[in-house]
Amino acid sequence: MDIALCYESVLPARGGAETYIGDLARRLARDGHAVHLYASRWDANSLPAATHYHRVEAKSGPRFLRPWRFAGACETALKAARHDVSIGFDKTWGQDVLYPQGGLNAASAAHNRLKFTGGFARALADIGKWVDPAAWSFARLERKQYLGPNRPIVVVNSLMVRKHFEQYYGVPPEAVRVVRSAIDPMRFAAEDRLKRRHEERNRWMVFPEETVGLFVAINYRLKGLSPLLNALALVPRDRPFKLVIVGHPKYERYENQAEKLGVGDRVRFLGHRDDPRDCYFAADFLVHPTFYDPCSLVALEALACGLPVVTSRYNGASELLSPPSDGFVLNDPHDAPALAAAMHRFTDRTYRAEASSAARATGTRWTFEHHYQGLLDVFGEVRKAKRAA
Repeated sequence: MDIALCYESVLPARGGAETYIGDLARRLARDGHAVHLYASRWDANSLPAATHYHRVEAKSGPRFLRPWRFAGACETALKAARHDVSIGFDKTWGQDVLYPQGGLNAASAAHNRLKFTGGFARALADIGKWVDPAAWSFARLERKQYLGPNRPIVVVNSLMVRKHFEQYYGVPPEAVRVVRSAIDPMRFAAEDRLKRRHEERNRWMVFPEETVGLFVAINYRLKGLSPLLNALALVPRDRPFKLVIVGHPKYERYENQAEKLGVGDRVRFLGHRDDPRDCYFAADFLVHPTFYDPCSLVALEALACGLPVVTSRYNGASELLSPPSDGFVLNDPHDAPALAAAMHRFTDRTYRAEASSAARATGTRWTFEHHYQGLLDVFGEVRKAKRAA
């Protein structure tokens, strides 16, 4: 097939959707498909040599207008081409398939309110959104994407996101294809994993008998770091336990919170890590009490490394878990007693070993190859419909 991938910036070293597009492009090229990339910038060294590049010039300007400019320019460029399938991954329109890996903007905005604990704080956040031009712009753009005259086939990565399409835009479930996110488990293969675990824990000044919970995120607030620290204060000190924080380089606010809560001695703030693999190897479980994640790749990476996962029902990846065998799913990230109890459970060595084995099995049940074949089925559906027309 002749396949066009559309995304403004494809620099896989930055992670997230850009890493995924690089993985997908390589897998498509390996199967002999013609891969075209429509983007404003890219790293050719991280993409297949056979990739056909189409530079989409989008004028700079205010943040809330940039997606409109790129999407419009991309639509114009695609009209001049004849691809079997075109797929967009973010704020674009005019493609045959839209795969919003970040979920719906409308759902994200609603869930962002949940990170505030009081009604007054949530009311202030609502006011802020009302006067934010970006919020108005992105909401209007999303309606154009999914409610316009030429509606695309929509691919989502969790049942939660499919439900959001029905809830916010009235899109029936049968019109949305669920193809769950996946990661390449070989990225976490290492023959010297045990050695790297010991070396990393030594850098953290963590003793072998200590249980380590790992939190990985860039957006600390949305992913629930503040409620997590509140819960840590309730974890009994009957067994040695540490919490390791990886992600954004600025963490002073949360470091101060930990000190005020009296748990500063139980937390290690590592800041940004270019490659967090050794952090996964050194930890015993992942804790991710997020307020919104369509399908957290961090959770999938942890499972691939044999780490059980503690997360919330606001994470689409929670649908893959079978609590309590491979982790726990919280109804509310603000429920400090429940979160503390889940973390403390992992200080039991027997349970921890059983949960690790179950997590590894969960992580291998859905692979990138499964994801890829599911996506190819959607592409084949599009090509068939085009030929019939």
